[in-house]
Amino acid sequence: MTINKKVIILGGGVGGLSAAHELIERNTSSHKFDIEIYEKDPNIPGGKARSLPVPNSGIGGRRNLPAEHGFRFFPGFYQHITDTMKRIPFRNDSVFHNLVDTSRLLIGRANHEPFVAISRFPQNLTDWEQAFEDYFKISETGLTKDDIHFFASKLWQILTSCDDRRLAEYEKICWWDFIEASSRSIEYQDFLANGLARSLTANNPHIGNTRTLGNIYLQLILGVFDPGSSTDRLLNGPTNEVWIDPWLSYLEGLGVKYKLGAEVGKVKLSNGAISSVQILYSNNIEEWVEGDYFIFSVPVEVMGTILENNPEITSLDPKLSGIITLKNDVAWMNGLMFYLNEDVPIVNGHQLYVNSPWSITAVSQAQFWKDFQFQNCGNGNVKGILSTDISNWEAPGIIYNKPACDLEDEKIKEEVWAQLKLSLNVNGKEILKDSMIETWYLDPDIKYIKQGIVENKIHINTQPLLVNLVNKWTYRPSSFSIIPNLFLASDYVRTNTDLACMEAANEAARRAVNDILEISNNNSSYCKIWELEEPLLFKPFKIKDQERFNKGLPWNGKLF
Repeated sequence: MTINKKVIILGGGVGGLSAAHELIERNTSSHKFDIEIYEKDPNIPGGKARSLPVPNSGIGGRRNLPAEHGFRFFPGFYQHITDTMKRIPFRNDSVFHNLVDTSRLLIGRANHEPFVAISRFPQNLTDWEQAFEDYFKISETGLTKDDIHFFASKLWQILTSCDDRRLAEYEKICWWDFIEASSRSIEYQDFLANGLARSLTANNPHIGNTRTLGNIYLQLILGVFDPGSSTDRLLNGPTNEVWIDPWLSYLEGLGVKYKLGAEVGKVKLSNGAISSVQILYSNNIEEWVEGDYFIFSVPVEVMGTILENNPEITSLDPKLSGIITLKNDVAWMNGLMFYLNEDVPIVNGHQLYVNSPWSITAVSQAQFWKDFQFQNCGNGNVKGILSTDISNWEAPGIIYNKPACDLEDEKIKEEVWAQLKLSLNVNGKEILKDSMIETWYLDPDIKYIKQGIVENKIHINTQPLLVNLVNKWTYRPSSFSIIPNLFLASDYVRTNTDLACMEAANEAARRAVNDILEISNNNSSYCKIWELEEPLLFKPFKIKDQERFNKGLPWNGKLF
């Protein structure tokens, strides 16, 4: 006899796909999960991880140009999502092998020569030479030795602090104050306070918590010294082509049903559990879907709205009301693509423009997309793509003195290009030329709205990004709830990863699946959950600090 359980997954991004993957692979002759995924986007699977075609950009029978929603980054400390990728078939291998290691990181500053650093453990003579060059050229960044030593001491403090202290103390202090940026140089503020926090996580260092930012800094830095991994990896093609679409094909082949254009409406409860959920389709048809278990994999701002519209849920589980508080803790981090008529590699990895007003990051894609046929896209003249992300939409630009959210699309493009040139075209070099731009494309999640009698055009962002602010851990939910068949699989869930990213979404999905396995008395093995790894060398320091923390003593970083 087979026990069948129907699982409704609301949200078809990384969290939803990951939950479906872990469940469907645990189907046996005695226990079976029937899985349906409902994704709001009417055309493209993948949620915030998706890539997309530029509409009507293909000319003369060519395919449309590829575009990305936003930041693409698979650091070496990712373990959950990469484990899943190893189980997604792609041609004669897996999609995991579509990840490409980078070797360099460019740090750009306005009117200064860019600083190029190694982004992996040295693997050859060139890498070793670059590593030594980085050390001796650090003064070119404007950072002083005192700046570097002081920042290193703050990272040492986090590294040798016990986990309880990190949560109890560093969760409650912003990154800016912890690293004492106000009393340091402008270069210190640009590089170590503002630049990396904004560029990598869209986080404002004045309000972002030290626990999250400090942990991620450590992981990235330690990754450079780990010979077994790369601290920075990218996909070797458009995201959907080399990851999301093969993933969905694999899951559908195992029986998962995936429905596009399906938005969550009302939620019905009966006897303290969810009985059905209203699905609002993009063609104005609605449907009430029933299931045994319901996994909500929608973003925090969407889940907050669902809870506001269905107050009976938080009446049964008041802890979930914390999500409503978190729904406004979001920032914008969206992509703008430049399609160039000549390839400009710039650097073999990410580009961080640390003091650009809009906290821009970029990647020159063609060098990583070795098998992609650019000549078969667009008008046939595109030879390279400079994929950029804007992480600060509220700061004035350098041309129009307005924030990105208050500018028309064309002016946003002009501003981004100008900010890039200001950091690259220095000392007589002309790396970027206006004539290179064949066309461009802004992420369509950035939309115009009209307010007031005068049709003032401003933007909204339909896909913002959760940022981990000071003292907000208490509001974040676990993957399970008091409601016995409601589970959460999104990056705002409490995870070891503790960052709004696809790694956290995958980890949250694994936790939700483990909850379902337990409540359904399924004998399948639990999904593996990894902790953030730190060198064993520092464990004695953390043990000693745990003793001090238990006694109410402050951190001192000493063993004796």
